[in-house]
Amino acid sequence: MPFSLRVKINQNEIEISGTQKEVLKTMQELPELIVKVSKAFNEKNSEVAAEKTPIKVRLASPETVSSKGSPSIKGAKNCSQAVLKLLETEWGAWRPRTLPEIVEALKDNAIHYPASTLSGVLSWLVKRGKVRRWKTDAGYVYILPEKEGK
Repeated sequence: MPFSLRVKINQNEIEISGTQKEVLKTMQELPELIVKVSKAFNEKNSEVAAEKTPIKVRLASPETVSSKGSPSIKGAKNCSQAVLKLLETEWGAWRPRTLPEIVEALKDNAIHYPASTLSGVLSWLVKRGKVRRWKTDAGYVYILPEKEGK
């Protein structure tokens, strides 16, 4: 059964996937793995294979993240496109995002829409099945729906 774990180190993220036993074994080697991951980020590699295990460690490219930790997006022609581009990034796939997080990430990209506009756009995207939404203690959260065959 597949098992994965994501770890954020400063602005860099790693995802460790494999069987639960393999992931837990790799976690025991975490100090050595952090050194390898840091080196990989410095060399701008996009993938590193952990030694001694068949587990792959996927790295989020540092060029795709702004200095504030939000993803960099370009070429959005309107509000709904900007939201979809954000949610298509690893930042958006990492976990469901709240409206304030989306507002802030857009601001980090110099895209300014009021929360009331974004709320309406998100509702519109949910009705059309392009975004999933559910209520949590922190309010509604948004994420792209799972694609079939994934």
